[in-house]
Amino acid sequence: MYAAVDVGAKKLPAPGTLPELLLTLTALSGEFPASAVRRLPGSETYMMQVVKQLKKEDLLRTYYRDSIRGLRLTSTAKRLLLDSQPKHFAPLFSGDTATNAPKYSVTHRLRLHRMAEVLMAMYNADVLVFPWEKAAVFQSSPFHGHQHIPLPAYYSAREIREIKGVSQEGKKITSSRMTGILFSDAGIFIAYNTGPYQMAWRHNAEMRLNSMLQNEIYQGRLPEQFMDVPVSGIVFASDMERLDTMMDLGNGLPGCPFILDGSFKHFYFLPNSQEGETVLRLLCDGQARTTLDAILSQGLLPPDPSFPIENDGLDGKIPVLFGYLCDMPRLRRFINGLAVHNRKGLVYCFDFQEEAYRRCLGPHVQLQSLDLAACERSVFPSTESS
Repeated sequence: MYAAVDVGAKKLPAPGTLPELLLTLTALSGEFPASAVRRLPGSETYMMQVVKQLKKEDLLRTYYRDSIRGLRLTSTAKRLLLDSQPKHFAPLFSGDTATNAPKYSVTHRLRLHRMAEVLMAMYNADVLVFPWEKAAVFQSSPFHGHQHIPLPAYYSAREIREIKGVSQEGKKITSSRMTGILFSDAGIFIAYNTGPYQMAWRHNAEMRLNSMLQNEIYQGRLPEQFMDVPVSGIVFASDMERLDTMMDLGNGLPGCPFILDGSFKHFYFLPNSQEGETVLRLLCDGQARTTLDAILSQGLLPPDPSFPIENDGLDGKIPVLFGYLCDMPRLRRFINGLAVHNRKGLVYCFDFQEEAYRRCLGPHVQLQSLDLAACERSVFPSTESS
């Protein structure tokens, strides 16, 4: 099925192959959700064959308990990975870490799965995710001087917690629900993943996280690159059905004050799917968004900052919002403005978002659905239709 390299009496998949990628992602995750295998590059049928072959070769095993199915490395796989790339894998397979000795409780396993899903989305969106590809910004040892990191780059919560070795401020992030931080030319994004559930947000913990990052990273370690860069939030969910719940946050529901309370001016909702990964690419690529906005602006009057309702353009006297990024606070401000001024408005969204938007945005909003695949080809010319 794939070319392999000898390491002792056993074999590892050849570098650059999908089997090798799956083993690496599982190593980084501690436990990789079985449902996320279909999101790896290649056909679902092929990936199922890859999983079967890796199990047969005693490199991968399924752990199924409490109706949760995950993939874990075998001891053989860990030894082979350590032998082949000790600098890469030694930090993952040492000590009482989640990647070396993952716990077996439902809560801990779901946390590993949520982090792995975001890692998968970032990888598919062409974001740097492997620790050995990135600058060790959150290293435990003292950080000397200023440096630039290649972008876009994603640092998992596990990597970020290494900062505890250099500052007591690092203890402030222990209770945060973030899965990691995405650095890009278009901004900094703190990522969360609620999966199919409603997350119990801890507002104070998230604000302490943001304060620590401001002091340690944006101003302390990478000031030349990120001092004035806006910080936003991203929340991933299992599908667009979860948007209904998210858009209700901030309206007095117990334990749900975080997304729409102004902590972040922009907070984006993305499904854990190929469609969500396309929107993630747009979030990382300001030039691509500018290109798409220019296409959508054809035939519209330019945006009017003096208009009583936030807008990206006007269709006559009707305010238009480009809502394809699913920026929840911005959508909420738009629909609230329409209600206050008793106006109709138009929201542009992607076709996969339309049904959820129709439920959430209310009677004052009309929707203009955009073909996601066509928009993707327009702004990412090298992308081939799948």
